[in-house]
Amino acid sequence: MTLDRYQGNLLTQTRQWTNLHDDELRRRAVQAAGDKDMDALVSLTTAFLAHQGGSGVLTSPRTVEAYALGTRQFVAYAQGQAVNLLRPGRHDAQGYINALLAAGRRPAGVQLKVAAASCLYRALRWAGATEADPFRDARVPRDPTPGIVKRPPYSEDELADVLEQADVHARFLLFLTAHAGLRISEALGLEWADLDEAARRIQVRSGKGRRGRVVAMSSSLARATRHYRGLYAPGGPDHTDGKRTTPPTRVFRYADMMTARYHVEKAFKAAGVKFRGFHPGRKYAGTRLLRQIKDFGRVAAHLGHSSVDTTRKGYAQLAADDLKDDLAGW
Repeated sequence: MTLDRYQGNLLTQTRQWTNLHDDELRRRAVQAAGDKDMDALVSLTTAFLAHQGGSGVLTSPRTVEAYALGTRQFVAYAQGQAVNLLRPGRHDAQGYINALLAAGRRPAGVQLKVAAASCLYRALRWAGATEADPFRDARVPRDPTPGIVKRPPYSEDELADVLEQADVHARFLLFLTAHAGLRISEALGLEWADLDEAARRIQVRSGKGRRGRVVAMSSSLARATRHYRGLYAPGGPDHTDGKRTTPPTRVFRYADMMTARYHVEKAFKAAGVKFRGFHPGRKYAGTRLLRQIKDFGRVAAHLGHSSVDTTRKGYAQLAADDLKDDLAGW
């Protein structure tokens, strides 16, 4: 689905709620909460997110999907624990958090689930169904383990083994995440005009928070881009092979992240390397660049972080370890 079509569908879904008279909006929200109607509550939360959220109708598909899943999981918990959604008890929200932690969820993942459940309650308050705000004082314990330790980057050997097993599409996608440091959503959103292998740069037009940036290509990525373009760009021998489900201007034929994950995960399995998601590839890019230039500001710009503090927080452990190695060599 193209971005324009997705945003059009999101707007249509939002209007199913915003076009209602206030009394009818409240009635339907109250009924959905009383019945613990998952579909209706997900629809209401999505409508609120697209209408009142920080990004409005420009909210990314991944965010909408994550909030929908989190809403469903909280409603399922409420069903199992007989929680009254409109009049929750003062321990219900913390009980949900504790149940997630006891089930083995990491604090960072629990925080995302809490964000979704909190959004559900913002939507219910927006609709006039309740004044409850049960997650306002709920707390998720902090995990002191640095992110780069909890979810380390892929090693150079791991990536080399996977690249040997990957098909052309998966190989190029891995180059973009692990060499250019692109987020998976940024890579899948690329169009042919965004790649300039002659100037060795990539134009990211809609990064996280809809921020654009220019990313430098390595020489190996520039070669991979020329090869990929020769095969799959309009006019290339494999461009019209009947398998494409995305517009011809788009670089990848993968319609969504799950399809991309399926194909990339096959390469990891064939190489005997555990697939830990796309983000460890991006961390590989950040790690390698930081070790080369030792400049948090330039690494932040390359990765598209909103603040250099984000980069320092994410890679501080790496910098400290490198300093220890340097001192040990004196």
